[in-house]
Amino acid sequence: MKILRTKKAASATSAAWRRDGQSVALVPTMGYLHDGHLSLVRIAKKRADRVVVSVFVNPTQFGPNEDFERYPRDEKRDFALLRKAGVDAVFAPTPEEMYGREGATVSLSESALSTVMCGAQRPGHFAGVMQVCLKLFNIVRPDVAVFGEKDAQQLAVLRRMARDLDVPVKLVGAPLVREGDGLALSSRNTYLSPEERKRALALSSALATAENDWREGRCDDARRAVASIRRRIAKAADSVDYVVAVDKDTLEPVERLRPGVLIALAARFGKTRLIDNHILR
Repeated sequence: MKILRTKKAASATSAAWRRDGQSVALVPTMGYLHDGHLSLVRIAKKRADRVVVSVFVNPTQFGPNEDFERYPRDEKRDFALLRKAGVDAVFAPTPEEMYGREGATVSLSESALSTVMCGAQRPGHFAGVMQVCLKLFNIVRPDVAVFGEKDAQQLAVLRRMARDLDVPVKLVGAPLVREGDGLALSSRNTYLSPEERKRALALSSALATAENDWREGRCDDARRAVASIRRRIAKAADSVDYVVAVDKDTLEPVERLRPGVLIALAARFGKTRLIDNHILR
């Protein structure tokens, strides 16, 4: 497995593979990898001849009072996991390598997709996500990029960006991965105390109950479903940022639950903000 520290090395490596007629998949991550990230790698390996994983905690998607400095990092462990998973190359630059000494000076404007849900609570977040992903797409020039559906809003925003800017990459969504007790896998789960983690199980439980009610015909009214989920998680969480039922592609609110509807939420347990969602199939 190649360890690539510079944009030049990452571009040259990918270009050499493409000259040989090999397809390239990119899996962007911020490191501190877990089984959810590794599931993206497995999908990428099925979609392309070569797989590049980026490990980069991107400063431009963190707000001034967010956890950039304390975001968990363990590069040695990440590289060992990726090597075992059969990844061909890891692109692990520094912020200075990505943005220069002067930092990022050009950013993309946020759209309506970026200012709802998590965007309403984290202004500027998705502008930073689009910025770093567009840079990664331009550096690696992948045929395919794989993102987890746990960050469903992020995936919708990036698909719209790729469409609007004619970026020649296919974005693939990978199913959300949960721990055995139902908690959605997240690098931020390490912030939770044992008591907070136990309470956080209310998120997946509330989503599962809403889906069961819909499948069994007890509730297809989106407002009622959202209100029920909010009541359930409010009993366990320290605060609830949002609960919504929206179209998974447009993120526009829906009146009735149906296949393709995304039920998404964000809540805080102690100082930790967690997101979760479920797409009705």
